[in-house]
Amino acid sequence: MADSGWHPHLWHPLRRTGEGLPPLPVRRGRGVWLELEDGRQLIDAISSWWVTLHGHGEPTIAAAIAAQARDLEQVIFADFRHGPAARLAERLCGHWPGLSRVFFSDDGSTAVEVALKLAWQHQQRRDPQRRQLIAFEGAYHGDTVGAMAVGSRGLFNAPFEPLLFPVARAPWPATWWDDDGVDAREAAALQSLEALLQTPTVAVILEPLVQGASGMAMVRPSFLQGVAERTRAAGALLIADEVLTGFGRTGDLFACRRAGLTPDLVALSKGLTGGFLPMSVTLAGETLHQSFCGADPTAMFFHGHSFTANPLGCAAALASLDLLEADPGRPQRLEQLHRPRLQILARHPLVQRPRLLGTIAAFDLRGPSGYLQPAGRELQRLCLAQGVYLRPLGSVVYLMPPLVISAAELDRCYAALQQGLAQLTPA
Repeated sequence: MADSGWHPHLWHPLRRTGEGLPPLPVRRGRGVWLELEDGRQLIDAISSWWVTLHGHGEPTIAAAIAAQARDLEQVIFADFRHGPAARLAERLCGHWPGLSRVFFSDDGSTAVEVALKLAWQHQQRRDPQRRQLIAFEGAYHGDTVGAMAVGSRGLFNAPFEPLLFPVARAPWPATWWDDDGVDAREAAALQSLEALLQTPTVAVILEPLVQGASGMAMVRPSFLQGVAERTRAAGALLIADEVLTGFGRTGDLFACRRAGLTPDLVALSKGLTGGFLPMSVTLAGETLHQSFCGADPTAMFFHGHSFTANPLGCAAALASLDLLEADPGRPQRLEQLHRPRLQILARHPLVQRPRLLGTIAAFDLRGPSGYLQPAGRELQRLCLAQGVYLRPLGSVVYLMPPLVISAAELDRCYAALQQGLAQLTPA
């Protein structure tokens, strides 16, 4: 298999070994660029699955990790604490009024698992009749069992359906440019949510402003504010999954801030360390935290990870926050760079439902929809030939480059899309 470009010992995610183009051998990353072993240069137009905020090899983050490694690389967090974790927790909480506690874990799925478990245990101690969880149609919250359960049921979790607990679902009124029907869809979705909340509910979980993996499905802030009002009135907790949307991706440092939301629990990961190391956090308020304290040993939150609050990850996250806070307008400037380019691209006959939010520009390919539709994979191949790496979500095409991309580099991305669309055979 090695001769075919597939390594004989590697098992790649969301790929069937031997199918399609083999994984590209990469040797170096700098800024928005990836350098392959054969010397080819590619623009990483999706930030390597949305994690690489400041570009590859960002020197100040690399230096912060190296400096921390000389002092303390890892320690069990159950019985120790350390400065990098304390400083990171303080800075994160400073951006979230009302959320004063930070629970560290490993990735986005586990941050969501922690939020779900915290919400469930907290609510069960207060009101055992609350047993319903509500999520939104189309949601994706991760690949661990609890995160899969609150995600949309379908292709990715069908083999595991017997393992998943029941979840109530409300519609997600996704919108796009020149969408005349959004008001009616939002009203219907809120009415559906109100009906679901008649059942005693533990929590409502959502991806604020944009559902990522389901196709960059964007909603308006006013809809989310309506969700929050109804959730709070029903006595349920609001969980914001900001794994994708956090750290500038939607134009503000956090999507909840742009949407005017005050959640009870927040899951953060992906851009947390600037893409250097795996780490996640779940933020909670003090009232919720206090329900896990006291003399009763069974009140403890029974959850932990080997690499909880890893000092190297904390150092990377602190350095990434330094960069974000030093230039808070960068995500908005990237949105302004996207807009005129997407407006031109939207005129192409194969492009429909164009939409833009912060650093994320997206559209649907006209024709059959769905993750397994081949048009997206073909467009990926055509753009790769132009030196731009994309990974469409089936028939949904998007750009989410690192914040450091220049106007000229973004022009190359849109030019590759234009050329790819010109060569794409309509369905």
